[in-house]
Amino acid sequence: MIDSALGPVPSAMASESDEKQVQLIEFFRSRLCQYIDVEQVVDRIQFIDREQKEKIRQKAKNDGNLSAVTLLLTAVQKKPHSLGWFRDFVDALHHGGSGFAADYLEQKLPDPEEEAENDTCVKFIELLAPDLTDMKTEVVALECMSQKLLTQEEFDRAKTETEGQRYGASELLRRIVKRRPGWYSKFVEILQKTEHKFLHQLTGGLIDQDVKQLSVDDKTAGSETKSPESPGTAENSEVKKTSVTEENQNDVTDGSDPEAAARGSETADIVLRDYQMEVARPALEGKNIIVCLPTGSGKTRVAVYITKAHLDSRRAEKKPCKVVVLVNKVPLVEQHSKAEFKRYLEPNYKIEKVSGDSPLKISFSEIVKQNDVIICTAQILENSLAIPNNGDDEGINLSDITLMVIDECHHTQKGEVYNLIMMRYLKLKHKNHIRKKAEKKPLPLPQILGLTASPGVGKATKMKQAEEHIMRICANMDAFKIMTSDLESNKKEQRRQITLVENRKEDPFGNVIKNIMQAIHSHAKLSPTCELDSQMYEQWAVQIGRKAEKEGDQTVRVCADHLQQYYEGLNLCNTIRMCDAYNFLNKFYEDKLKEKKDEKHKIQITETERFLFNLFQENKKELETLSKIPKYENDSLSKLRKAVLYEFSTRDGARGIVFTKTRRSAIALNQWIQENSRFDDIGVKPAYVIGGGDQSVVKPMTSAEQKDVLKKFANGDVNLLIATAVAEEGLDIAACNFVIRYGHVTNEIAKIQAEGRGRAEDSSLILVEVKNSGVAGKEFVNEFRIKLMTKAIDKIRKMKQEDYESQITEFQYQSILEDKVRTKKKGKEEIRKCKPSDVKLLCQGCSIEVCSGDDIKIIDKMHRVNVTKEFEKLFIRRENTSLQERLLDYETNGYIACLNCGARWGSMMVFRSIEIPCLLVENFVVNVNGQNISKRKKWSEVPVEFSAFNYTEHASQVTQSDDDDDIDSD
Repeated sequence: MIDSALGPVPSAMASESDEKQVQLIEFFRSRLCQYIDVEQVVDRIQFIDREQKEKIRQKAKNDGNLSAVTLLLTAVQKKPHSLGWFRDFVDALHHGGSGFAADYLEQKLPDPEEEAENDTCVKFIELLAPDLTDMKTEVVALECMSQKLLTQEEFDRAKTETEGQRYGASELLRRIVKRRPGWYSKFVEILQKTEHKFLHQLTGGLIDQDVKQLSVDDKTAGSETKSPESPGTAENSEVKKTSVTEENQNDVTDGSDPEAAARGSETADIVLRDYQMEVARPALEGKNIIVCLPTGSGKTRVAVYITKAHLDSRRAEKKPCKVVVLVNKVPLVEQHSKAEFKRYLEPNYKIEKVSGDSPLKISFSEIVKQNDVIICTAQILENSLAIPNNGDDEGINLSDITLMVIDECHHTQKGEVYNLIMMRYLKLKHKNHIRKKAEKKPLPLPQILGLTASPGVGKATKMKQAEEHIMRICANMDAFKIMTSDLESNKKEQRRQITLVENRKEDPFGNVIKNIMQAIHSHAKLSPTCELDSQMYEQWAVQIGRKAEKEGDQTVRVCADHLQQYYEGLNLCNTIRMCDAYNFLNKFYEDKLKEKKDEKHKIQITETERFLFNLFQENKKELETLSKIPKYENDSLSKLRKAVLYEFSTRDGARGIVFTKTRRSAIALNQWIQENSRFDDIGVKPAYVIGGGDQSVVKPMTSAEQKDVLKKFANGDVNLLIATAVAEEGLDIAACNFVIRYGHVTNEIAKIQAEGRGRAEDSSLILVEVKNSGVAGKEFVNEFRIKLMTKAIDKIRKMKQEDYESQITEFQYQSILEDKVRTKKKGKEEIRKCKPSDVKLLCQGCSIEVCSGDDIKIIDKMHRVNVTKEFEKLFIRRENTSLQERLLDYETNGYIACLNCGARWGSMMVFRSIEIPCLLVENFVVNVNGQNISKRKKWSEVPVEFSAFNYTEHASQVTQSDDDDDIDSD
């Protein structure tokens, strides 16, 4: 037992007594946090200064009572202490309505059995809070005050005139659970006395001794005490104010809802809040809808609820049921499956997830047949729908599906895979109209459910254009209505800040890079008309590079490539540290020099390449020296440092995201924070998350790596994410209390989604400008677009249904006709496809002819390979351990490069135990009928059909060659 000295002590004992009192507070800290009400206590403490009291009050206002009590106790324990400080604190607790907390400090402790019983009562009230907030608050509060469960001040707080009945009830419940044991039986009697018959029955009319029989386990309490006759849990519309604990329970993420899970229900019933039920209602009637709710408001929960209702009703009617959930990113397959659908639908329904990360052991059509719910990427469904239903390779029909859920449905536009699927739907719908006229039975169509946080406005600048953009999405989704809910009234305003930066007074590092670029311009006889660090310059450099490649001008092509690297160096210098820009350029030239070195072969170095290598070497030392001088660093980085330090030093449990434009800057910013001790001192634990596509030269992140980082962010091992746009949309990321967009602003959809990440209480939204990013102006445009979108949606929702459906039908017919024109045009292009013999590949680096189209074969409709003996003499093999990757029937473990100039051509792959050179078209100049065509990034863009690779024939040749070698050796 820890001793406490409550009275005055001799000065010789003051230090020892003071230490015991501090230890006593620490020993009972968890109980004090549970039972202290900061608002009533803080002003009664005399030894805490006014400024500190204001901080505590602000903490209570912004982050809740629990966070404020933690700050209060830290202030109380802080030394040195004035004489009598402990007595002053205990008295403040008594007079501030926190007598039970004072009892612990005075060691008037309840019996362990009584304490456990009281904890159970508190948990029980927490479980019933959503229903108890329907009480007649003022009547109950008046009785509670007469029974001394509330003080006069607390009674005033529980009044409902300004904040509403539910708020008052929530305040009442929050305060009475802090009373000394015995409060529960008094409260039950008050419910009976004030004629709250239903609520009295809901509590079972229990008194304290009856509660002893209840388990303190939340799940058991929820399942055994919840009345089956209670009104639908969807009645709870107060997202914010239904909990009697101090933990923030207002966050209903798309991934999980602890409150709903705690309530439980018969066979995994799903709890919807009233705004969720409202938007779901038309879908529950079988209509197609788009659910438009902000990030973090439970769109996926709504989808699961509708899915379960759909499956239950069709199963009860003995009708076939098949649900397909479509996502546009691979990580979302696992996320939706594990966090929501399996959680609520298994074991009653069979669920399977399919993506590029989960190799199919059986065909997709067979998976569809064997399961009730299939969660997959949209491309997998489209591929299967495109397969004719004949032969062994069987596809599926839209008619096989009864409900199709489309996540992030604002992507249902021209060119998107979602739209390809929905175009099949619209054609089938149109076909059914014709069948009805011919008095034929229509083919079944799936019900459509779209989910989005924002449909956006496209390129609209006027209301009419915004309406048309949204109406076209509704038409593509065949939506009966777009369903929204005004959650802004329940949402606390986020603190917004735009941080502008000043241009460097001196930029010697940038000037050296610009001088190098000017020297390259002179060498290649180029005359750009824009600033060297502007985005227009980057576009110019890409265009002249493509033109030079097409024309076979190797000098300009190589110079354009190097100019793009220097532009990136300037961009890094303006965004992150000069040393990051220097390291990037240095690595680029080290890699280029490695390409030109080979022990066995002499690789050509052109005069232009020699000039470029020497130019960098001449300036390398100066760049390295300047990169180490802090006063020349950009102002953006210091503003970012200030913003992050402020958030972490003024918040308990700070958790945030920094959005940046490129993968390279995300990795570099993460490294910068890890190397800066000031961040470590205040507990910043950073990690980066970037995309999984291979479009960038920066190594992508696998879905498993993304998942691991997000898991650490959720459990607190990481509290600052440095992310590219991949984290703006879809991924289930734990609620943040600040979001910083660092020189990165795209469109209004991304803005809404990024800001939706900062959905914790009192969150901050900060925009830090970066030189030449123009983010401040873009932010203003996006604000305008969001307002335009909101008004457009509101106007659409107010349209007469017949007018709405008339416009939707018109847009649908227009889309069908446009698709027919595109299909016809594509057919003509197919006819115009050239013969393989008409195609030649030239080395991008030195323009030598590599092979003709006749030499190229295709594996699995995907990989273009060349296995001819002539081709084998033209390349060298190089190991590249970073490329080692195990795939289905093949693997890559190195790359092939031009024997003449060292330029990369592709990878060396192993296919069914045979080594085969695999070509990447982006590394070649494609010549068709004697004309070089513009750069191609994908083989599908080359107008030729290559013949299939004959594995048996080639394997036979390889075996014969090996046998001949064995004979020769004998």
